[in-house]
Amino acid sequence: MKKIVLAALIILSCQSIHAQVTDTTKVIISSPNNVTTSSPANATKIDLSSRSNDHFMVQYGLDRWSGNPDSTAPKGFSRHFNAYVMLDKPFKNNPRFSVGLGVGISSSNMFFERRNVDVKSTSARLPFQNLDSANHFKKYKLTTVYAEAPIELRYSTHPEDDNKSFKLAAGVKIGTLLNAHTKGKTLEDKNGTSLNNYIAKESSKKFFNSTRLSVTGRIGYGIVSLHGAYTVTGILKDGVGPVIRPYSIGLAISGL
Repeated sequence: MKKIVLAALIILSCQSIHAQVTDTTKVIISSPNNVTTSSPANATKIDLSSRSNDHFMVQYGLDRWSGNPDSTAPKGFSRHFNAYVMLDKPFKNNPRFSVGLGVGISSSNMFFERRNVDVKSTSARLPFQNLDSANHFKKYKLTTVYAEAPIELRYSTHPEDDNKSFKLAAGVKIGTLLNAHTKGKTLEDKNGTSLNNYIAKESSKKFFNSTRLSVTGRIGYGIVSLHGAYTVTGILKDGVGPVIRPYSIGLAISGL
């Protein structure tokens, strides 16, 4: 049901924006530095149909949590990898501005040291177990995977050649949780001595919010940009743990 609602939101967004934007094949401007919709007799036509404007985008970078106590804090290089397919619709009166709509997948890997996040627990609250004095995994992570629909308001200094343009974007993305699991590798004793190469994986969405809303931003040149996101909704359901709001920063590669 949530996936159907998500698809409906995308369709409605496209319909509402369509009246404000124009087809990318022809945009009327008076000069490269002066965009106008004045008399066609004094204007030239620029073909934007073959331009690259972030129709495919991948993101990779650092993930962190805000609002959580030290007992639940991830350690090390927690990271994300996101991939989106985007549509781009330039504004009729000013092609430097456009709206980007898309769908894709995002994943976050939060790493912990000497901790066990018991996603299979039958308790009312999600346990973050301290394993400083017990056997633990050398490598341990909590992974969440979402299907997402990003929406961006974009600005490009040279819309006719986006790969040689300074670009800005701000927006939101709505996601639905596909999977949440933990994975531990290489069991060690309390002194850090390796016991075996045992791998444990547990999967459950019980404690996690099924819907995620984030605000996003990008700034860059050509196909490379710096991107950031802050999750407005908590990652955990109400009452099952601290109010944790993830945020991220990293690099984005976009084009096509």
